[in-house]
Amino acid sequence: MTYNNGQTMTLRAPNGTRVRVRFEVNAKARRLILRLDERKREAVAVAPSKRQIKDAAAFAAERVDWLSTRLQHLPETVRFEEGARIQYRGKPLILTCEGEGRLAKLYPEDEDTHSVLSVPGDPETMGPRVTRFLRKQAKADLTRAVKRHCEALGVVYKGISVKDTRSRWGSCTYDGQLAFSWRLVMAPPAVLDYVAAHECAHLLEMNHSPKFWSKVAICCPDWKRQRAWLRAHGAELQSAGE
Repeated sequence: MTYNNGQTMTLRAPNGTRVRVRFEVNAKARRLILRLDERKREAVAVAPSKRQIKDAAAFAAERVDWLSTRLQHLPETVRFEEGARIQYRGKPLILTCEGEGRLAKLYPEDEDTHSVLSVPGDPETMGPRVTRFLRKQAKADLTRAVKRHCEALGVVYKGISVKDTRSRWGSCTYDGQLAFSWRLVMAPPAVLDYVAAHECAHLLEMNHSPKFWSKVAICCPDWKRQRAWLRAHGAELQSAGE
């Protein structure tokens, strides 16, 4: 069978579960890659070129048991709706449609337990409005962190944007444009700060060499601990929202 970029196939694991696999072509990939799309709850097989998609399909079939196990252990999706409990800057946040006015408002209830985000208006459109609030806060937090790290490293960035990326938490282009996942605002502040430091270090070193990590350490001495948190809990951030 011939598969194309963007197409999917369904595999059956030894335990009987079905695993949907989507194919992607990425010329920057140096090898066949398997990853999970936590929000779509499917696997993604990445091939360096179109002619290697067939190899990517075989690669996924060989590892269907591993993919099935990983997908079954993904956290449950948490929709942005009335009463939902999510994380905000590493602490619990309860969502509600109650309140007056047109803008979302954050009410600290108890610093040791949780805060409340009031999003007045139609409950049917609550999800997008919660997302807009989180994106705005993420942009502000990341901008502050980037400015601080760039000053420490003696570098200049050209721009900052926040996106809803699935496969990476941040990116840096050769012309100094930095992009981040808005979902980082749900993580503890130290984790967001680490990702900002990571991308700022790329302004000096577009690689992951020891020299690069030494630049990260200037801004974030405990970067290994923050990276470990993101690897352990990143799926939880991806499972929140639409």
